[in-house]
Amino acid sequence: MANLWAGRFSKKMESIVEEFNASIGVDSRLYACDIRGSIAHVTMLAAQGLVTEQERDEIIAGLTEIEGEIARGEFAFDLSQEDIHMAVEGALIGRLGETGKRLHTARSRNDQVAVDTRLYMKDAIREMIGSLRRLQEVLLEQASRHTSTLMVGFTHMQHAQPVTVGFHLMAYFQMFLRDIQRLEDVYKRTDQNPLGSCALAGTTLPIDRHLTTRLLGFAAPTENAMDSVSDRDYLLEFLSAASIGMMHVSRMAEEFVYWSSQEFGYITLDDGFCTGSSIMPQKKNPDVAELLRGKTGRVYGDLVALLTVMKGTPMAYNKDFQEDKERVFDALDTWRTSVEILAGMLEKTDFNADTIASHMDKGFLAATDLAESLVKAQVPFREAHEIVGRLVRACEEQNCRLEELPQQVLDTVDPRVTREMVSALTMKGCVEARTSFGGTAPSEVERQIAAGRQWLDQTSQ
Repeated sequence: MANLWAGRFSKKMESIVEEFNASIGVDSRLYACDIRGSIAHVTMLAAQGLVTEQERDEIIAGLTEIEGEIARGEFAFDLSQEDIHMAVEGALIGRLGETGKRLHTARSRNDQVAVDTRLYMKDAIREMIGSLRRLQEVLLEQASRHTSTLMVGFTHMQHAQPVTVGFHLMAYFQMFLRDIQRLEDVYKRTDQNPLGSCALAGTTLPIDRHLTTRLLGFAAPTENAMDSVSDRDYLLEFLSAASIGMMHVSRMAEEFVYWSSQEFGYITLDDGFCTGSSIMPQKKNPDVAELLRGKTGRVYGDLVALLTVMKGTPMAYNKDFQEDKERVFDALDTWRTSVEILAGMLEKTDFNADTIASHMDKGFLAATDLAESLVKAQVPFREAHEIVGRLVRACEEQNCRLEELPQQVLDTVDPRVTREMVSALTMKGCVEARTSFGGTAPSEVERQIAAGRQWLDQTSQ
């Protein structure tokens, strides 16, 4: 089949160029959005008297038939048609003849691909938010089980302060909450209708862009025709959100890797999310968590690739922009699958409370609490910090814990450190005392969980 733009050309495109030029292998997934946009467009054309009502009905019937064939896998895509837009329009013209040729009145593939991509991304963003919400539900479930399960809190991968498993998990809940908020912001800037911008400057024909905006469910039409067809910043914004979201996935996956090691033993991963070794029969490898880390680099690459494509492109539309969809689709698929796998893995992970507790006596986790006890006794914090540092050094010299230091040592370091202060340094007590807003006390973690559930309930309405 000849290209729909071939009238000006005296020879066919070289076969290798035809293959290089085509995007049908990537953008065919836009078919439903393309047809939806075409139905809205021809409906508007009829309302404006640019096609007859009979022509409108025939075109809509033909588009609906083509959509069904594509959905059933019965449609034969032709590489010569380059992209999904020309594939659908070419098939329509083949069935309706002159009537089919009227569909492209007052539009260009430049605004057509923009409206298709925006429609597709609106649906994709909603689905991505759904996957993130599912992960948050699992985080809430696991956090609820472990509001009082003691755990080492780290900074610089060194033992820092005692926390709870529930508190640790709720930190991730907040990260994924912000991922959702970023997507909601992206959605607002995606929810604008470029249809009717045509090639770059609008049209002399009496179209109604507000009508197609209502028909397609957009919030508003785009303001400037040239901008409408020449920028992909909403896709870059999505890729940025995806990169940040995958960074959060990767951080959690990394903890699953070392938590499941023999050195830690904090968790037991479900067999369904692990693999074995081809040579070492005893191995149970956290390969799925490792892949989640690795996939993050792929999404980062998608962002950098599209940023590079867009850099320096002149106004208005350029063929470079065809490279946007492969990057966006890859990032979308990777992010959504990764989040769904992480949710499933977390849901079936067991936290080994006894093993975790056995690590709590290392690293002087209560040192900050002792310093704060001195502050309550009117010792300036910097002075209290120095006193406790000397006590820790004494513990290391005598190979004991803070609460085991002899009274003589306490008196020698500073008589303001009382036996009652050091005797109160239990891990449970330290955790329960951290009741500041956002802290790790079980009562405060329960409040965070309740607030998380409320946020999910409110945002689902």
